Amino acid sequence: MNHPSDTARVFFALWPAATESAQLAAWQAPLKRLCGGRAMRGETLHNTLVFIGEVELYGLEVLQLAAQEVGGEGFELRFDEARYWGHNHIVYAAPRQVPQQLAQLADALEQRLAAHRIKFASHHLVSHEYKPHVTLLRNAHWSDAPLPAMQPVSWQIRDFALVQSAPRGGLMDYRVLARFPLGAAGG
Repeated sequence: MNHPSDTARVFFALWPAATESAQLAAWQAPLKRLCGGRAMRGETLHNTLVFIGEVELYGLEVLQLAAQEVGGEGFELRFDEARYWGHNHIVYAAPRQVPQQLAQLADALEQRLAAHRIKFASHHLVSHEYKPHVTLLRNAHWSDAPLPAMQPVSWQIRDFALVQSAPRGGLMDYRVLARFPLGAAGG
């Protein structure tokens, strides 16, 4: 019988610096006025790369090993659109243009995880392309109409992180377990 403490719920993500998460958090108030819902806490804003789910604690080492094998260079990711997903009532920030390096990073990570026989929720099962997004509001309600323009936020992506999520006091708590640096562009 597994005790909850024997497993961790983890995912790989792009984790912003404080400045960048504050800039994105500034989108929440005007959007919440329009759509209602519950704003995500600023310090939890992130962009998921690959969702793993529950893993045995000893599996964390294998995850880190797989992540260390991922190459790729740093890049800029520009969130410049607020969008709404009706199926799960989420308002999120999205880039109009997905940088090639980001798509390659998500793919490379999936390939390394698959090579280590790690099960994960592949974005290829859902759609053919990786759709980066940062969840801003949950339980929101909106129509198909475009959401208002927001002040673009540029993230300088220099690494990606292995993050653990655990419920604490009715909220999700996120802990960055490890960071994996990306090479310098043109390095």
